[in-house]
Amino acid sequence: MIFYENFIGYFCKNIFNFMILKNILTFLSFLLLVISCADYNKVNDITLKGHVFGTTYKIVYLNSGHNYQKSIDSLFYLMNKSLSTYIPTSDISRINNGDSTVVVDDLFLEVFHKSKMIYEETNGYFDPTVGNLVNAWGFGPNKEKRNLSTEEVKMQMEFVGLNKVDVVNSKVKKDNLNIYLDFNAIAKGFGIDVVARFLNSKNVTNYLVEIGGEIRTQGTKENNIPWVIKLVDPVNKEDLKGYKNLNLSNKSMATSGNYRKFRVTSDGQKFVHTINPKTGYAKESNLLSASVIASLDCADVDAYATAFMTMGLKKVKSFLLTHKNIDAILLFVDENGDLKEYNTFTKR
Repeated sequence: MIFYENFIGYFCKNIFNFMILKNILTFLSFLLLVISCADYNKVNDITLKGHVFGTTYKIVYLNSGHNYQKSIDSLFYLMNKSLSTYIPTSDISRINNGDSTVVVDDLFLEVFHKSKMIYEETNGYFDPTVGNLVNAWGFGPNKEKRNLSTEEVKMQMEFVGLNKVDVVNSKVKKDNLNIYLDFNAIAKGFGIDVVARFLNSKNVTNYLVEIGGEIRTQGTKENNIPWVIKLVDPVNKEDLKGYKNLNLSNKSMATSGNYRKFRVTSDGQKFVHTINPKTGYAKESNLLSASVIASLDCADVDAYATAFMTMGLKKVKSFLLTHKNIDAILLFVDENGDLKEYNTFTKR
């Protein structure tokens, strides 16, 4: 009888312990599942860096556990295949070499039509048909570094004018086969837009996309901190502190300047990479740099910044008065050699 009571007591006690153990194991399994799910859904901030379009890029996006590097590389590949003048087999290179059978893609069509719009808005100061002159002055793929005579410039100007080019049934029609298209003054900004649209399609709401200094942002950084960048001082461009800080949240910005890309001949002549489509010459205007900021596509502000550098200070001021959706920070040197600023961005 004692044995039976001890056995029953032992059995009941172990059943109780077993139930406790089972509950503990169930809880631990649930805890591991929760941790596993939390790990799976963990939000990672991603920074992608690399080289594209002959320069560097940086892409930062928040609130996503996905690395889109391969997808973005594919987008860059498609852009180069369509629009790069540095790739002999690209669509634009084939068109420039006289191939009239090329059927252009949607990327080409969008850049072309956007270029037409800004060409007309700026009265021809933005013109992608200056490609022959860009090459001739030594700033194109061939790096010829020639000093053109007045007659040579006049001859090349026969092939300048985006009004001499059209697209019919997805094929480029040129008034003259020698017209050379070069979208490099808008391509970086457009590349940024392509990446931004891709991130939007993936429901990424906070990001910064930068290619070669051109920038587009959406949302904020972590903890609702705005996207703030430093504007380069064109007089002291090696100064890491920059010229000033700018809040670019939900905006695009592009800067054009002749303080990096220029060449000086043995006799002291300075030639800059921004070709004036009105004159055909590679001479700098009275602007050192033009930074354009707007809640527009980055391609737009990229093109405007290039146009502003050839328009000069007076014409740009007039343009900004009639285009209130665009802001600019214009840096120039006055007659005393002092750095001056005309700034509509911080005044509005």
